[in-house]
Amino acid sequence: MSISLIGKSIGESATLKLNETFAILKAKGEPVIHLGGGEPKSKAPIEAITTAASFLDGAEVRYSPSDGLRDMKHAVVRYTEKYYGRKVDPENIIVSNGAKQSLMVALQAILNPQDELLFPAPYWVSYPEMARLIGAVPVPVYPKDGSFYPQIEDIEQNVTSHTKAIIINSPNNPTGVQYSAKFIKEIVQFTEEKGIYLIMDDIYHRLLFEDKKPVVAYDYAKKPEENSKIIVINGVSKSYAMTGFRIGWAVANKNLIKVMTNIQSHQTAGPSALLQKAAMAAINGVQSGVDSLKTTLENNRNIMLQQLKAIDGVRFTKPAGTYYVFADFSAFEKDSQKLSSFLLDKVSVLAMPGVAFGLEGYLRLSYCGSIKDIIEGMERIKWAIDPNAPSELYIGERKLVRDWI
Repeated sequence: MSISLIGKSIGESATLKLNETFAILKAKGEPVIHLGGGEPKSKAPIEAITTAASFLDGAEVRYSPSDGLRDMKHAVVRYTEKYYGRKVDPENIIVSNGAKQSLMVALQAILNPQDELLFPAPYWVSYPEMARLIGAVPVPVYPKDGSFYPQIEDIEQNVTSHTKAIIINSPNNPTGVQYSAKFIKEIVQFTEEKGIYLIMDDIYHRLLFEDKKPVVAYDYAKKPEENSKIIVINGVSKSYAMTGFRIGWAVANKNLIKVMTNIQSHQTAGPSALLQKAAMAAINGVQSGVDSLKTTLENNRNIMLQQLKAIDGVRFTKPAGTYYVFADFSAFEKDSQKLSSFLLDKVSVLAMPGVAFGLEGYLRLSYCGSIKDIIEGMERIKWAIDPNAPSELYIGERKLVRDWI
């Protein structure tokens, strides 16, 4: 069978593969705990459900425009003004089948083969693969100080004549850290000076804890809107707990949005009209669900950090937001894939290997599930790797005896 060079170069999504593994094991009745996912237990806003149901009752679910329904784009206009302090037109917006497609279409619109796409590491698993799908070159940037907080010097030293775009994801998946206002200001100024596209992956921007506020790239931009190379990516999946609705969007200059619309029209055409109705109802509706989710996540984070502190040798940086903590388990096992497989095999806990995010020895642990799963999952991990833990553990009625330490 003949496979293209690009096809051969692309691996499967590590996060989606883990979700699939969880679903299979759960269906078999295995006592598996998923600490690797990015999907909260919260339900979608009731306004989204009732609006979608009402629209479906009308039995008139048709194609939407390739760049999204006009009403949905107006909802994003209001969202952008409210949360970014930026007035944009509907022509500055494209609505896609999830934020992932908005990002992918943006990259297809601006990158040529051999162009370089930079992003701080650790990074979301899809950034490198998205670049490779276009024939571009992914360039992860590792902070020289070994932290999760890049400095502008780290970026500058990795920029070449082939650099076309930089992606900034803050708060960050997988680390949960929020980049400083100073760094965002410097990266905006740097990319404007160099004529480089700046893509702000803001999918978690409202999920910040301890009253932290999002840092808005627009606040530091000097170029007029239609000359700006800032692209803002967002969607309803994370803040509104609407992962399965697959509605996201990009905000950018009108010329770029037009090109992105042309590309999307041949990829998938417009996103589902039904799901856009649900998304706009969530955006325009009462926002208490976002605040409730944020409160739940902050409490869950605190519980998970307490559990991590109880394991000698594990190090972590306190997340400022998102669903995740990126913990260093290298004192126990430097091969994160091996450790992830070990935990699944021995104690039925799924955790994302750090290598998928560009850093070995780490696990991405998610606290967006139930408190019960967080506590029990972390207790299982501690039992599996801590030589000071008792030699026996019960999972339900199943007795496990540790014979590997």
